[in-house]
Amino acid sequence: MKIEQIYTGCLAQGAYYIESNGEVAIIDPLREVEQYIKRADKDEAKIKYIFETHFHADFVSGHVTLAEKTGATIVYGPTAKTSFKADIAKDGEVFKVGEITITALHTPGHTMESTTYLLKDKEGNNHAIFSGDTLFLGDVGRPDLAQKGDLTQEDLAGMLFNSLRTKIMPLADEVIVYPAHGAGSACGKNLSKETVGTIGDQKKTNYALRADMTKEEFVQEVTDGLLPPPAYFPLNVKMNKEGYQSIDDVIKSGSRALSVEDFEKIANETDAIILDVRHQFEFIKGFIPQSIFIGLGGTFAPWVGAMIKDVTQPILLVTPVGEEETTITRLSRVGFDNVLGYLDGSFDTWKASGKEMDTLRSVSATDLEDAINNNAKVFDARKPGEYANEHIVDVPSTPLDFLNDYVEEFPADEDFYIHCAGGYRSVIAASILKARGYHNVIDVAGGYGAIKKTNIQRTDMVCPSTLK
Repeated sequence: MKIEQIYTGCLAQGAYYIESNGEVAIIDPLREVEQYIKRADKDEAKIKYIFETHFHADFVSGHVTLAEKTGATIVYGPTAKTSFKADIAKDGEVFKVGEITITALHTPGHTMESTTYLLKDKEGNNHAIFSGDTLFLGDVGRPDLAQKGDLTQEDLAGMLFNSLRTKIMPLADEVIVYPAHGAGSACGKNLSKETVGTIGDQKKTNYALRADMTKEEFVQEVTDGLLPPPAYFPLNVKMNKEGYQSIDDVIKSGSRALSVEDFEKIANETDAIILDVRHQFEFIKGFIPQSIFIGLGGTFAPWVGAMIKDVTQPILLVTPVGEEETTITRLSRVGFDNVLGYLDGSFDTWKASGKEMDTLRSVSATDLEDAINNNAKVFDARKPGEYANEHIVDVPSTPLDFLNDYVEEFPADEDFYIHCAGGYRSVIAASILKARGYHNVIDVAGGYGAIKKTNIQRTDMVCPSTLK
């Protein structure tokens, strides 16, 4: 028996490859499926099942394409309804893979069809669970994504409480937990950076598995502090339920190398967004006017989904040379399939053409300290939790995720500064504000990490009672 976690950091997502005696099961595959086919070929094995823990909201799964290419059976848990052929498992149904078995445990709460898969070894011993978004390490799945009609997030949270306590917590402490996500995912609140654990460890460390916890306490804690989900989540769910075009076709249609003239013509004649995915250090030195920066070096795909609200939005790309296909692939993971092409030769060709270009002002934390001493206006683009932990005194929270809600707070006629934790998100925010006419925005290089090395007054440096 082989179990391999195939973890994708930019999505904080774990897919799983399970092989036994020449048969393979894949759990929660990514959209680009050749990696699983090649892995099975290496083992001279056949992919028999594709198990989906639920209808994913944060990425487009590869189940449809993988089934088409291999003949494998797609399996969903009870209550799931799809527009393609799938085996809708019964609660407790057993699937044989070589010498092992995988049992579907219906665990509703995150979504109604959410299912945990229990793997038993060839001796019939409980070995591991693939818990999807039902149980993470340190957290559980958010219960607000599948609200329908009279069904509230509190109702779903109550179901999740029951699922955990009747299906998962009775398992032995040594059973391994393989979750669908780790830290950085928007599918939970406080996920661990670890990606593999055990039932016993989770009973000790996960707040949601406290033995003395009442259902009322669970519902309160699980629903407390939930931020609105990204706008692209429902669109990804729809694609996962109804199907989608092959990623091969998406890459082919998007991989159009455009001259400066053709790039500019398409930009002028369509409502395409110019998305620049180079490193932020390169972007601030020069970019095409009206470009939006979201760099490949960060958690690229989730930020695209958070900041570009519609997955059908036409996109023109400015990428590092050689990263064109990678960019298109990573966009497709979250359903952004409408890439019209990329600037051939990257920004260097635009610059060489003599076309108009823009730059972004960026200053050091030391320069920010001088500006603050002169009453400069500063804004914090980090997440609310980061801000609550510590921040610059008298600086408001304007989290990047919800930048549109704060646009009117930014001054139109005087310079202002924006920072995040390390400098990636602040450049995203500044690029969006620049595209909207705020040419007075100034990025703080190095973000809060650099700010902490200065004498700028912060909430962790003073008694909370002295704060306004």
